[in-house]
Amino acid sequence: MYAPERHQQILVWARQRGRVDVTSLAAELDVTAETVRRDLTALERHGLVRRVHGGAIPVERLGIEPGIADRERVLSGEKERIAKTALEELPDGGAVILDAGTTTVRLAELLPTDRELTVVTHALPVATVLATRPNLTLHLVGGTVRGRTLAAVGSWAERALQDIHADVAFLGTNGLTVERGLTTPDLAEAAVKRALVGAARRTVVLADHTKIGRTEFARVATLAEIDTVITDDAVDADLVDEIEAAGPRVVRA
Repeated sequence: MYAPERHQQILVWARQRGRVDVTSLAAELDVTAETVRRDLTALERHGLVRRVHGGAIPVERLGIEPGIADRERVLSGEKERIAKTALEELPDGGAVILDAGTTTVRLAELLPTDRELTVVTHALPVATVLATRPNLTLHLVGGTVRGRTLAAVGSWAERALQDIHADVAFLGTNGLTVERGLTTPDLAEAAVKRALVGAARRTVVLADHTKIGRTEFARVATLAEIDTVITDDAVDADLVDEIEAAGPRVVRA
């Protein structure tokens, strides 16, 4: 088993069990304890687990929401492919909404220059990328900015989104399951995400495979409210079938 495969398996077990220990992992993976320690260090560096004495705990169990700088380093190749695939969902012209998130920032960087688009966002990193593009009309939604995600939230943002109707909203998520739909750790961000869904004719969710099968604290929307989910090719095939049975089309980048 290669290191990336071990990392993925360790993360799955950590999330299922609540914590993992070095001795058990070494036996189950048939590697040395030192190899497991290096694996846990790599996962911690990516903001996915926290090392504790003798093992590690997934960050979800600690109630830690990784900051944007930490998330930018995780699965960058997968996010790039997801963002490139999402370009196929753009209208030839019209209005789009870009949610906060590292994958939506990648999408913002890739937006074409050969068509005029109106872009609405409540995310400062997205606005920074797009502010000087001559072919785009950018609308920045205001509100209280969360330092962890650099996204505007609150009633001001929600009211502003009630006044628009876009062709498509590109939405990020921290968790996606058939039972709970889309979820995120923060109630205020969940409320704005719901407003984004309500402000668009179609909703496209951009979520790498680590988000699929996870449930966070605050509910955003059911899968029946989502049109398309774009993820990467590491997502479990059975989960894809379950998601599509619940409503949205799933595209693997």
